[in-house]
Amino acid sequence: MTSDPVLLLCWGNPARQDDGLGIAFAEACRQADLPGVVLEVDYQPNVEQAAELARCRYAVCVDAAVSGREPFGFWPLRPRGAAMTFSTHRVEPEFLLAMAASCFGRAPEAYSLGIRGYRFGRFEEGLSARARDNLAAALAFLLPVIETRSFAQAAAELQAAAPDGGERWKTGST
Repeated sequence: MTSDPVLLLCWGNPARQDDGLGIAFAEACRQADLPGVVLEVDYQPNVEQAAELARCRYAVCVDAAVSGREPFGFWPLRPRGAAMTFSTHRVEPEFLLAMAASCFGRAPEAYSLGIRGYRFGRFEEGLSARARDNLAAALAFLLPVIETRSFAQAAAELQAAAPDGGERWKTGST
């Protein structure tokens, strides 16, 4: 394992069923007590997280996905600007990376972990059984990757195994 810091940005709303997958992932990582890992937990991405991104060598953005690969998708992120809007309610991870580079002079090697969820519509706590299974699979996949800091290799191998992943972030429910 290397000592390069890893930032896990975990997003979601546990009061909206499977939208809590990112938060559940963070809790499991907290219990695993991973050395060199910084956990940031929030309902959604926000511009303040750009400063945290600039401090780390690696970052993984973890959220529930409404569609795409099952049980999860894992893919690299690249800095990308966004059009100016009235609200920052829908900040994308790529925009946070661009902000980190622009405002703080650096952005980490970053990845997205979209854990497939199924139930988002009701205000009700608790993950669906299928989402819990997907969470367990995502943890089994990513914890060793975090330990070895082999993010690029893991993303490439997953993409080669299923190139039609169709990953997409779950948005708009928080």
